[in-house]
Amino acid sequence: MVEAAADKPGYSVPGVALRGVVSALPARRVTNEHFRGAFSDSDINDVIKMVGVEARHWVADDQTTADLCQAAASRLLDRLGWAPSSLDALIFVSQTPNQRLPATACELHGALGLSPTCQAFDVGLGCSGYVYGLWLASALILAGCRRVLLLAGDTSSRMVDPTDRGTALLFGDAGTASALEADAGAEPIHFVLGTDGGGAKNLIVQGGGFRTVAADARRAEGYDPGHLFMDGGAVFSFTLKAVPALVRDTLGRAGVGVDALDALVLHQANRFMLNHIAKKVGVGAERTPINIDRYGNTSSASIPLVLTTDLAERLTAAPMRLMMAGFGVGYSWGGAYMATQPLACAETLIL
Repeated sequence: MVEAAADKPGYSVPGVALRGVVSALPARRVTNEHFRGAFSDSDINDVIKMVGVEARHWVADDQTTADLCQAAASRLLDRLGWAPSSLDALIFVSQTPNQRLPATACELHGALGLSPTCQAFDVGLGCSGYVYGLWLASALILAGCRRVLLLAGDTSSRMVDPTDRGTALLFGDAGTASALEADAGAEPIHFVLGTDGGGAKNLIVQGGGFRTVAADARRAEGYDPGHLFMDGGAVFSFTLKAVPALVRDTLGRAGVGVDALDALVLHQANRFMLNHIAKKVGVGAERTPINIDRYGNTSSASIPLVLTTDLAERLTAAPMRLMMAGFGVGYSWGGAYMATQPLACAETLIL
């Protein structure tokens, strides 16, 4: 059973192994030159200096998050030699599903040709979503599933207001697939998870749901409720307060110090923020990979994308000890400490 130490927050899940990760990016690469004219040079330079985004990938009009995740999943299953019929569960973590209903996971289940006995469901989380997905997949394996496919991604370019400097330049699109399997010899994965719903209003797309009164009120305030609204200052303050504690709590749960880490993999929200967090917890830049400059903030896909863009060679060649931390929209946060054996694949596709 999953048990948390009486004096430490979180959960420790034994017997779960990560076998491989594949990320998929849309072919359209958008550099900051795209925004010349829409925003001043000063605005663009400020984003480069503080946030660190210089380029990102955006989906075409006929591409969705599910398309990216399906391509990643197909490649991953092929590289692992896993028959679709061998999967016991599929989890789709995203805030940009194909539609309100049915669950996009059900469509992906059909597209991938999975067994009728394979459960499939959506999880509507963003920045913390990959860590939550790992926790859910691990819990399913502990409950008896043998193989679980975790799909995580977002196409945030569809939600941003192109005239809003605070969001338009920040986000990129990506979809990912991770394969987890029961393995009695695997070291426990240690998780710490949390939520502060008081911050929900600070990063939100008000429209598109069923609370129309709130959407109308947002429109009356001068905002388009169909676009992403972000109070950058509030989100920034939350992150600097919550994430160092999250890292310390997760490592404390695992009973290890920062010196044990091969890599600290953080949600790619803001380069200045990531450098500050790494410094505060005592992990050097050489162990804190950052790819926000090349791909922007890819929401739930950001952590696995770092694994396939910046750590792929090491992950496939040798064991690694990873501290992963996702944080943001909700407010929601999750930390995971994991010891991996060499992965069968860790690669990035361009579609």
